[in-house]
Amino acid sequence: MAKGYLLVNVYCDTIANPVEGAVVKVIKNNNEIVIEKTNEDGQTNKITLDTVDKSYSLEDQNLVRPYETYDVEVSALGLTPTKINGVQIFDGETSIQNIYVTSIDENSENVESTITPNTLWKNESPNLIEESDNSTFVLDKVIIPEKIIVHDGIPSNTTAPNYAVPFVDYVKNVASSEIYSTWPTETIKANVLAIISYALNRVYTEWYRSKGYDFMITSTTSYDQKYTHNGTIFQSIAKVVDEVFDDYIRQGFRPEPLLAHYKSNTSEPGNLSQWGSKDLGDKGYNYLEILKYYYGNNINIAQAEVGWESPYSYTKELKEGDCSRDVYKLQNTLNYIRGSYPGIPIIENPTGLFDSNTTKAVKVFQKVFGLSQTGIVDYKTWYKISYILIAVTKMTNSVYS
Repeated sequence: MAKGYLLVNVYCDTIANPVEGAVVKVIKNNNEIVIEKTNEDGQTNKITLDTVDKSYSLEDQNLVRPYETYDVEVSALGLTPTKINGVQIFDGETSIQNIYVTSIDENSENVESTITPNTLWKNESPNLIEESDNSTFVLDKVIIPEKIIVHDGIPSNTTAPNYAVPFVDYVKNVASSEIYSTWPTETIKANVLAIISYALNRVYTEWYRSKGYDFMITSTTSYDQKYTHNGTIFQSIAKVVDEVFDDYIRQGFRPEPLLAHYKSNTSEPGNLSQWGSKDLGDKGYNYLEILKYYYGNNINIAQAEVGWESPYSYTKELKEGDCSRDVYKLQNTLNYIRGSYPGIPIIENPTGLFDSNTTKAVKVFQKVFGLSQTGIVDYKTWYKISYILIAVTKMTNSVYS
């Protein structure tokens, strides 16, 4: 029997407030097969689960669902019991399931939601009804928003909820809903860049807001990309997104991000074939070669400006042996974040010297947030540190305001 892995993170309201001691039950066919408790950083141990052989996710077939599903139930003292149905497990892959619980009050009810199938399994290829008008620009530059407002339905459905989703989490969610995590890394990277570019085009042109809507993008493949509320994220996809989250596709010298269309299988010019990109990845094509194969040789990869402010800006890679004011800022930042994530070792008496204790703290931070445990603070690690710092600061200010 093939095996996959599940890591559950439990938070109260926001990522800045992990829940220690939450009881996590993994359920199959109404039978509890695993019971775990979260640690001081709100995480379970990595859980091994039976799943479907990887080969089914590597070929375009509709006979066997290429992943197994489980239900995950979370309970903790004083918090609303929450259940996520349909958590997806692939052979050899690590699934990350973030579960947000809320405090119990007199109006509280148990929360339950169901993850819908991957679009490749259900053949929900995007078939866009509307096109963006690239001749009309609203924003003066391409920026990565701190959050993207997702309308969970078709635009005209006024009863559908809007979700304010951190942009990077949105991209991870869409990619995990649209492709398979078992595919070649270069294929995943090409698809992720298409997803980023499509979303940034909607943001840059203010496509929906210019029409009077109060959101930036929808969750339906008839109009946009599939966003799955409370969806499972796959570690292999998340690592690629953390690497390229501020990159996008541009045609020639045009300023706007490419409205990068894609379908599961297509030969239409200007559309990326998801299964075709997988075949090219198998043949050794890199991500840029894959993108040029579908979108033309005049495309290039540009970098967007990050559109949210951090107390400290990334300047250069930091590693053990460095000594600078940037290291001092890093040490104090990790100590501050430790107030919410006590599993991160404290750095006693920060001096600005990147010593072995600082390396250990960085590695634990990287482990908690699914980054490669190098102990080196590169751009993607600093982005995550900055993001968590902002979240923790906002939570602290709200508590004491």
